[in-house]
Amino acid sequence: MSDWAGLAWLFVLLLGNAFFVGAEFAVISARRSQIEPLAEQGSRSAKTALWAMEHATLMLAMSQLGITICSLLILTVSEPAIHHLLEYPLELTGWSPEVVSTIAFVIALLLVSYLHVVLGEMVPKNLSFSLPDRAVLLLAPPLVFTARVFRPVIVALNATANGVLRLFGVQPKSEATSTFTLEEVQTIVVQSRREGVLEDASGTLTAAFEFTTKKVRDVAVPMAELVCLPADATPGDVERAVARRGFSRYVLAGGDGEPVGYVHLKDVIDLDDDESDDPIPAKRVRRVVSIFDGTDLEDALATMRRLGTHLARAFDDQGRTTGVIFLEDIIEELVGEVQDATRRG
Repeated sequence: MSDWAGLAWLFVLLLGNAFFVGAEFAVISARRSQIEPLAEQGSRSAKTALWAMEHATLMLAMSQLGITICSLLILTVSEPAIHHLLEYPLELTGWSPEVVSTIAFVIALLLVSYLHVVLGEMVPKNLSFSLPDRAVLLLAPPLVFTARVFRPVIVALNATANGVLRLFGVQPKSEATSTFTLEEVQTIVVQSRREGVLEDASGTLTAAFEFTTKKVRDVAVPMAELVCLPADATPGDVERAVARRGFSRYVLAGGDGEPVGYVHLKDVIDLDDDESDDPIPAKRVRRVVSIFDGTDLEDALATMRRLGTHLARAFDDQGRTTGVIFLEDIIEELVGEVQDATRRG
């Protein structure tokens, strides 16, 4: 092979190395949420990119095999050509052949290494990090095609690598991680707000993250602060309480101050006038469920929604009543103030 052919192969092999490096990082860095809509619209490259992301370890094996082959060929084919070309001008210095050969080898090695690192590694890597979604659509199809051609080899390499991982107690994963924990999402939102690309003027996003850390005890209303009616309250008592306080729901408390039920205005508004001074019928009194005050607020919300109740008794680890939690207060933790329809502004 001529020296100039060796230089041509250097260019080709650098492109090949750059392709495998870029494809490797594109498959890992691309966001599935950006590729799936394109695949649903019928994009073949997007469908291929999704397949590559779902078989990330095979794609990594193919990329590493390609990078290794290109790197070895660069040293084997291109470096000697540059070495030989450099000897001609260096011989004009009058140095001995050993000195000329050594200097030519060092320069050739440094030059090839520089081109390999910059053009074959750093440039494609940075491009894939900067434009991962576009890079994976462009590079995944040829990478998948190459992987299918060399499938027996890369399957064997991947199986060997997975076996080594299992020896160290690590469970291999085939698909690149595309999900986030709650803490990661919160960090993303905070960073996005700081950079000015996301606004949370209402505070809803912040409230949603804080909501997941709160317990029932954090929003329960102590019994001493509640507007309660006696257990034998009449429909007239409820109507007068609504007129005076403006709330639509009232806890009925027994002689010991413990909640025994609750009523809504609509539970008694349709009773006849001659029943307004009689105790509220038992069938009109709604049951009060009990929820431990250390329960996560989101679990309490799920429980109350499942049971169809708007308030619940909160109790501590001794079984003592610590207050009452209202569905309205839970919702306010998420969306802000919720105004009772009967309450005065």
